[in-house]
Amino acid sequence: MMNFSVEELLPVVGKLAEKYTGWESTSITYEKAEQLMEAVLYCIREMDGQKEGLVSQEKMSAEMAYELGYQCVVEKVKETLDLYHKILPDFSFYENRCLRDTFLKGIPEFFRWYDVKFEPQNTILTLDYPVLVDLSGCSGIDRIHKYLACIHVEQKFLQRFPEEEVIHILSRYNKHHRDMIVNICDFVLLDIAKKMVAEAGLTGEQEIKDFLRSVVPRLVQEYYGGDEDLCDYLSHGMDNVITRILICKENFIDFNLQGKFFLTFIRNGS
Repeated sequence: MMNFSVEELLPVVGKLAEKYTGWESTSITYEKAEQLMEAVLYCIREMDGQKEGLVSQEKMSAEMAYELGYQCVVEKVKETLDLYHKILPDFSFYENRCLRDTFLKGIPEFFRWYDVKFEPQNTILTLDYPVLVDLSGCSGIDRIHKYLACIHVEQKFLQRFPEEEVIHILSRYNKHHRDMIVNICDFVLLDIAKKMVAEAGLTGEQEIKDFLRSVVPRLVQEYYGGDEDLCDYLSHGMDNVITRILICKENFIDFNLQGKFFLTFIRNGS
């Protein structure tokens, strides 16, 4: 990360403040000055992450770093909007209102109100539908881009199954599934894993853990062509799946294996 002193950054913030006030005044509130300083730092961090090595850091001024970073943010907005439109045509929310509202209502509002120039650090949305990875370390367009990348991978995973079967799994866990604020892949993975453990006849805690650690890589390799992004994403959900399965075993809860084994839908090419 490039480090500039406050003295180096203040002239950049000052120029941004002039643009904010329309060159009519240089007087802004302390809160607005903080916002603009964070906007400058956000852009510099974006440049630092995307254009490393393009310009010698020793020769780069704070103003140059900001301008390059601002262009990086603009480019990421375009990339993120392209990703959204890539997901949109085949998007399914599986009767989950939280996913529907976040993706179909919230994301368009983000693009409508996102202020690239004066507040790129503002994520604007709460992103209520939870994904399997922690995005708390990023904000603004970075967070939205990573969030949509998660949704893209989830849709890729779920679309290999009949929509009604995914909805059936959710409804079996909770009759009010339409209003649940849960990750859909989490429940589908849990359903697959429980049935695979039962079919394998496993009973010991350690052998169950070891077996479940291999479920996602095997699943992705066999049915998704070894998609590394998908494997990495789904693996983030397995700790929760393992914990829930072990709790079921400890409390002698039946795995409820009635109905078709879920993976038969992939095998049949549905």
